[in-house]
Amino acid sequence: MVPWNSIPLEIIYQVLGWIAFFCWSIALYPQIILNFRRKSVVGFNFDFAVLNLTKHSSYLIYNATLYFSSAVQKQYFEKYGFSEMIPVAANDVAFSIHVVLLAIFLLFQIAIYDRGDQKISKISFVIVALVWSIAGVCFLIALPTHSWLWLISVFKLNPSLYDSHQIYSSAFMNFKRKSTEGFSIVYILCDFSGGFANYGQMTVQSMDQNSWVNFYGNIGKLLLALISIFFDIIFICQHFLLYSTKRVMIPSKTSKEEEEPLIRSCGHHAESENVE
Repeated sequence: MVPWNSIPLEIIYQVLGWIAFFCWSIALYPQIILNFRRKSVVGFNFDFAVLNLTKHSSYLIYNATLYFSSAVQKQYFEKYGFSEMIPVAANDVAFSIHVVLLAIFLLFQIAIYDRGDQKISKISFVIVALVWSIAGVCFLIALPTHSWLWLISVFKLNPSLYDSHQIYSSAFMNFKRKSTEGFSIVYILCDFSGGFANYGQMTVQSMDQNSWVNFYGNIGKLLLALISIFFDIIFICQHFLLYSTKRVMIPSKTSKEEEEPLIRSCGHHAESENVE
């Protein structure tokens, strides 16, 4: 393991890493709580949920393999130099595991709560099927020569494709509805903060090692941070600037059920007065 040259930079690296873990890990909780309170997922983009699970599953494969596999680490050193540090930290692996579990739970909410007329788009199904098919073919190609570093590079680039489609599908959905209601803005703010912390962590490591291999040697992590920040800026503009005065209340099953007894009660009271 390559040592740090500066203890203060190492401390900053660890702090930024766990800040990114905290921000990105709690980001999905507000959306989960919002869905639970409304007993509805109307307004939440289903493509986002499907691609989010696939994106972070790919990211987990990359992080866990490079962090735990000595064979893959050896191939990394042979390619980038034995003086370089492994670009995956413990917080990256912990984050990936945590967020995959949350993404699965979000899909469970979509399955059990009121969905209205929303559904997952065909293009999302095509993207997921295409990317995993490519990953399967790449596995068969890498198997004879044990080119595992090359193989996981496929998985580290997958999240960028998913994020790009998430930007389009979520932003376009908000544009059509002229509202961001139903999608938690807290998620966006946490994701935005986590992206900056993640980018800062990579910068600190590069400063300590006096090398930018950390960036192009882990292009998937870099693109994930930058594309996330770009997506969050779009959503923040839509929420606070474009549609801030045009938000609509989306009724949930709970609110409808609360109104019906009141209507029946009022009707019964009116009938009583007529009888008198």
